[in-house]
Amino acid sequence: MKVLFDVNVPRPLRRHLPGHQVATSHERGWAELRNGDLLAAAEADFDVLLTADQNLKYQQNMAGRKIAIIVLPTNYMPDVLELAPQIRAVLDRIKPGDYVEIPARN
Repeated sequence: MKVLFDVNVPRPLRRHLPGHQVATSHERGWAELRNGDLLAAAEADFDVLLTADQNLKYQQNMAGRKIAIIVLPTNYMPDVLELAPQIRAVLDRIKPGDYVEIPARN
């Protein structure tokens, strides 16, 4: 699976997603792109956008999108790394156009 990390996703998470091709929006030169523009650019090359932007679904019309979206509950690195098993599980079953919010750990 080709995964794009939004600017708000901690980069060390990539080491916890073996078997997936991970790039960051910064690496792609897309750090300045926001929401709709980032989705449009990512859709051409990636299967999944991983973001911590919990307002994305309210800011963008997700209907008809081919790229899947996974939303993290936080961008605090220790918490995100603890969520790595859940993120991997979602990546194993996600389909084009899916929108999945990872719940926070209690």
